[in-house]
Amino acid sequence: MIRFRKVRNILFVLFICQWVFIPTFSDKNVAKAFSNQVIQHGAVGNDVIELQSRLQYVGFYTGPIDGVFGWRTYWASRNFQYEFGMKVDGLVGPEMKRKLVAATKYHEGYVKEQIRKGRDFSHYGNVPLDQQTKKGKSESKGGGQAGGGAAKGGTSKGSANNAGQKGSGGANGNQSSPGGNQGTQQSATKTGNSNKPQAANVPDGYSQNDINLMANAVYGESRGEPYIGQVAVAAVIINRTESPSFPDTPAGVIFEPGAFTAVADGQIWLTPNETAKNAVLDALNGMDPTGNAEYYFNPDTATSAWIWSRPQIKKIGKHIFCR
Repeated sequence: MIRFRKVRNILFVLFICQWVFIPTFSDKNVAKAFSNQVIQHGAVGNDVIELQSRLQYVGFYTGPIDGVFGWRTYWASRNFQYEFGMKVDGLVGPEMKRKLVAATKYHEGYVKEQIRKGRDFSHYGNVPLDQQTKKGKSESKGGGQAGGGAAKGGTSKGSANNAGQKGSGGANGNQSSPGGNQGTQQSATKTGNSNKPQAANVPDGYSQNDINLMANAVYGESRGEPYIGQVAVAAVIINRTESPSFPDTPAGVIFEPGAFTAVADGQIWLTPNETAKNAVLDALNGMDPTGNAEYYFNPDTATSAWIWSRPQIKKIGKHIFCR
């Protein structure tokens, strides 16, 4: 009887240890890399420093590594989740941690030394640590919108090649002139009167007029597409404004002759719904499911041979997105 009780007690202890320790050590790499907490918007500390460093390593985060989980880190996390086939919610749990650890390196000593010394620095992959500087990488207006560049080895946008053909990059390569209203809309720029109303959580001074115009374009071009496809169209507009090969305002990009079918056929003036507006805000805050595309087209209706020659990135809904 005494021996049976001893065996029973040993088994009970082993059973308890199993439940206590398995969650902590179920993934040794993640346990060594992150703590067990789910990291989310508003968090601060070492986990966030590592998260930002790893996201920057593969090009999804371009902001400062400061240990504060702000909106740029949030949208970089969502972009990573989308590209790696996870639930897109901005919550950094075990699955995302595993995939980050597998896809990146984290030079903890280097990162924390730079933070301690108050230096501007970066943590991009394939760049020697002694050459890392924040000024060495361009920062996108969207905050963390770099999923298609360093992360996947894509070419940088803004190439001067085929700049004369840039009007062919709309939904079907239509070369028609957009007609009137261009002069009025050109006044809705990012850099004009500082008294223009600003939208909440919109970086770099986009005005409410800019947002409304982009929502019109998204609705006119892609209202039948899934939500991620509408965000993608908005992202293309933003990517163009950031490229030296295109106008530097949303109005200039949208009303460039032949650029968008919705302008040519008048659907640009339809009243957008909330979905289109939300898609624009998501894109402005850094969500880019296209991988930095500057063109897209519908393969079922495209008539331009040139648009078919562009390097294709991916298909989202009915549209093919390309560089």
